[in-house]
Amino acid sequence: MSGMLFRLTRIWIALGLLVAVWALASSRHVDSHAWVRPLGTRVGPVKILQFYASVGALTMGQKALLCYGVENAKSVRISPTISEVYPSLSHCVEIVPQHTTHYTILAEGFDGRVAMQSFTLMVQEPEKPARPVNYAEVR
Repeated sequence: MSGMLFRLTRIWIALGLLVAVWALASSRHVDSHAWVRPLGTRVGPVKILQFYASVGALTMGQKALLCYGVENAKSVRISPTISEVYPSLSHCVEIVPQHTTHYTILAEGFDGRVAMQSFTLMVQEPEKPARPVNYAEVR
């Protein structure tokens, strides 16, 4: 009988340990999306303040500035992918598109909401120079 009691006690202790481990694991919920709002930022929803190119259209090979400004954003992405993009009230990056391109900005707020805006930048082929007239061939 004491052997049976010893086995039952071990089973209850094992079950108790499993329940304790489960309780600890479930109480330690870590939100991987939790961010600390930087000191001095205003509380409110994410906003795109500005998103534009410095020109309305350009010729292939020419440069332009793509400018944006966001408020209450923890992250910013621009598509097609542009490097050196980060949350800022006013920031510009140089672009050299090779064809007409549709740009989209996504700004994610501290509350997980997303703001989006887009525009299309027209890119034209360079004008072909007019063929010069060779007066020596004209008769």
